[in-house]
Amino acid sequence: MLIHSATFVQSSPSVKSCPQSTLPEYAFIGRSNVGKSSLINMLTGHKGLAMTSQKPGKTQLINHFLINQSWHLVDLPGYGYARRSLEQREQFRKLITQYVSKREALVNLFVLVDIRHEPQRIDLEFINEMGEKGIPFSIVFTKADKIGKQVQQEAVEAYRSRLLEDWEELPPLFVTSASTGMGRDELLDYIDQLNRMIAEQES
Repeated sequence: MLIHSATFVQSSPSVKSCPQSTLPEYAFIGRSNVGKSSLINMLTGHKGLAMTSQKPGKTQLINHFLINQSWHLVDLPGYGYARRSLEQREQFRKLITQYVSKREALVNLFVLVDIRHEPQRIDLEFINEMGEKGIPFSIVFTKADKIGKQVQQEAVEAYRSRLLEDWEELPPLFVTSASTGMGRDELLDYIDQLNRMIAEQES
C-alpha cells in the first residue's frame, strides 16, 4: 500500500464523540514510551503527524487520522503509565475498553511492545484481555533497530513461547523500527489486505 495522504481529523475525549464514520479503523496502542507516535509517523510518512515526546503518556485522547481518504488510523492513549494517578489510569482504562468494545468501525487493534524487553506482565494481561473480549488484534514489536537480528529472533521466539502458554493460536506478529522503516511494508500490506476483504464482503 502506498500512502498518498494522511491528515489529522480530530481528538475525542470519549467514544461517543469519535467521528461518525463507517470507514474501517485500525487502532494503535501500547505502554507509554513504546514508540507509538514514532511508528505512526513512520507508517504514514509524515514526521509530525502524531506527537512525539521525551515524556511518555502524552496521548490522552482518541486521535483519528484519515489515510488515503479511505480508512482511519487511530492513536489510543497508552496504558500503565506509572506517573499518572490511579484515577487517571482508571479513566484511560475505561476509555480504551469502551473504544475497543463499542467502536463498530474497528477492524484491528495493533498492540505495541518493546522488543528489547522480555514479556511484561502488563502487556500480557492486556493481550489476554483483548483475547477474552474477542477483539481482533496483532502484536507489533517496536525498536528492533536497537538490537541485532539474532537477538530480535530470540526475543520474538520468547514472546511466542510465553503466549502459547495461554493461547492455542497466535495473532499476527510484526517486527518494526521507526528509525529504519523495518516492518512498514508488512504492516501496510496487512491493512490493505483487510481493507480488500471488507470491500469484497460489502460488494
